[in-house]
Amino acid sequence: MPLQDVTVSIDLVKPSGLVGLGKPLILGVKAGTSSIKTYSDIDGVKVDFSESTSVYKKAAAVFAQENRPANLSIATYDTEATDETEPSTAAEAVAKYYDADWFFLLTADAALSQEIAVADYVEGKKFKMYVAKTVDEASRNGFKVKDYDYVINFYHPTAGEQADAALVGEVGSQKVGSITWKFKTLKGITPIDVTADQLASIHEDGSIAYVTKAGVPQTSEGITVSGEYIDVMHGKSWIKSNIENSIQKAFSSNPKVSFDARGIALIEGSVTTVLQQGFAEGIIAADEDNNPLYTVTTKSREEIPAAERAERVYNGLSFSFDLAGAIHEANIKGQIAA
Repeated sequence: MPLQDVTVSIDLVKPSGLVGLGKPLILGVKAGTSSIKTYSDIDGVKVDFSESTSVYKKAAAVFAQENRPANLSIATYDTEATDETEPSTAAEAVAKYYDADWFFLLTADAALSQEIAVADYVEGKKFKMYVAKTVDEASRNGFKVKDYDYVINFYHPTAGEQADAALVGEVGSQKVGSITWKFKTLKGITPIDVTADQLASIHEDGSIAYVTKAGVPQTSEGITVSGEYIDVMHGKSWIKSNIENSIQKAFSSNPKVSFDARGIALIEGSVTTVLQQGFAEGIIAADEDNNPLYTVTTKSREEIPAAERAERVYNGLSFSFDLAGAIHEANIKGQIAA
């Protein structure tokens, strides 16, 4: 993460200018000094990567989607690098460029062991997300045993198709909270032919697939490897990032944020503004009267220990909210009158 003075921690509790968080990063092998570069179209990618490369194919799948992002980034690493400061693996590359401007990670040339190493790194950070593609049950299980919350595993055994990149290209940059990752149609991706039992097994492995339902090609689920929903994790990161940025801007744009009722109210207002926007975006649920289901609680100056006031650290604000979620299945009952 960039340098900051604000840290937001969110615990996911189940019942009983804003940051968009949608830009993809593709990691790929390229000889020479490691670099990162942003591209706004596939023609720009073609200048640096030939059409036969995995990097180009991933980028093409991203840009081919109807709701494609405005741009994406590509970072490179050299597997033959001898300079210890240069990344020679995908895991080293993601560590080098983690703080760059991106949210969804794709790997173009990594073997399964390296994909797992990348997943471990991203999961440890608990903010950005990695989207992997697997082609067999053994590879699916390689991810499943780790039970990742921040990793999406797209099972797609069809050769030559970049389902992981297509998914990020179609859904990743849409408004956070406005969509679920299930039911999405991807351009250039062929639905696989599986039985209901086979699809259930794929989901049990923490993976999603691309199938046909009611004659419509679509993503079969919207879950991460752990079984948590992608939109939940994406929304959690959105709230965290935007609250941190909002309060950081309050610190930067005021001569001083005083350690009294005025300063505390300023911080509370910054948090409330983001939560209200999260409600408008569809991340936070509404009650029966369409009021947002969130709370913000603050402690007064007098309730903060003198030692913390002396250190100029305010630990007195907390918040909670109910996730809006989404309906993924429906069980309908009917009856026929005699």
